[in-house]
Amino acid sequence: MATFCGISMVVIGGVLALNYQVDPYLIHQWETPPVQRLLPGREKLSPWGKTYALAQYRPDILYIGNSRTELGLPVRMPLFGTRRVFNGGLSGATLADAAAMVRHVVAIHPPGTVVWGIDAPSFSMEVGNTDFNRELVAAISYRRQLLNLKRALSLDMTLDSIRVLRGTFGQVCLSSLALFGQRDGRCVLDRITRLGGTGAVILPRVQDFVRGPGPTPDAMREFDHSVGELCQAGTQLRLYINPTHAMTSDALFWAGRWPALEHWQLELVTLVARYQKLGCDVQLFDFSGFNSITTEPPPQLSGQAEMQNYWEPSHYRVTVGRMVLTRLFGAGSSEFGVELTPASLAAHQSAQRQARDRYHRVHPVETAMVRSIL
Repeated sequence: MATFCGISMVVIGGVLALNYQVDPYLIHQWETPPVQRLLPGREKLSPWGKTYALAQYRPDILYIGNSRTELGLPVRMPLFGTRRVFNGGLSGATLADAAAMVRHVVAIHPPGTVVWGIDAPSFSMEVGNTDFNRELVAAISYRRQLLNLKRALSLDMTLDSIRVLRGTFGQVCLSSLALFGQRDGRCVLDRITRLGGTGAVILPRVQDFVRGPGPTPDAMREFDHSVGELCQAGTQLRLYINPTHAMTSDALFWAGRWPALEHWQLELVTLVARYQKLGCDVQLFDFSGFNSITTEPPPQLSGQAEMQNYWEPSHYRVTVGRMVLTRLFGAGSSEFGVELTPASLAAHQSAQRQARDRYHRVHPVETAMVRSIL
């Protein structure tokens, strides 16, 4: 019995040492050599690495949101000067996941500015990113180490550590940690290519977008709480509705969810106005719907293999992300990105309805494509 226990302890110790040293998922790395190695296209346990990096880096400017923010908002922006910027967006994140990340940074080190990307379907309290263990929130010191050791005993991590050592783990793109939290575009390009190219993923991505259950009342309450925490910490807050492709907005319309979308915008405007009256530096912008950026023809119409503004309908490229950030901080054109206030909301919503109806007339093929999947 003693021999068995001794052998077991040696094996467990060896597994822990292997996984902790190789760290295939980069769960305790920041500005270290392993961060620069190429990884498979799907980044495992990204929340583990990002929560650790945030505690170490303590950025001045933090982006919060789902994969649209993670992939689309660049951290290198001249308008930010030398301020430290980190992209805390998480793949598949719902409002619940984003709010958990907010709780994490508020507890550790509230940033001076938070840029938070939202959209109606993902505005729910469902768990979107299943890798985001809520025990990671504000976990530091020994608590974090215990979680890491527990995770290091898993079979999948052990097998992936062996693959790293053998050079078969996959070498597609950089970890988001190597790009200060921003998702490497080569990761999404690899996935799109494996699925048959941009044209092949257009309708599936529209379907994925519209499947989200939001917006929900409990998510609005959680959002209110998160905004309140950031305002109380003195954080400058810029909220923006993601500029997903017009086909996603059209899908919400044909699915009968346009009234819910407009009511959600009204609730957001009311919330922001309330915090502004309390002295909080918070603004809300809408980049979604039907405008010159979002109505770009898909490959089925343009004949091009790729789109300029979008990877596919759900995810915009960095070129659009730069326009979003420039507009949020006062230097961009008002033609893309409308600030939503009690005074501007009604006119904006009316203009969007007209733009939607015009889109149906001018883009009949895209309209038919969207209706075919609903």
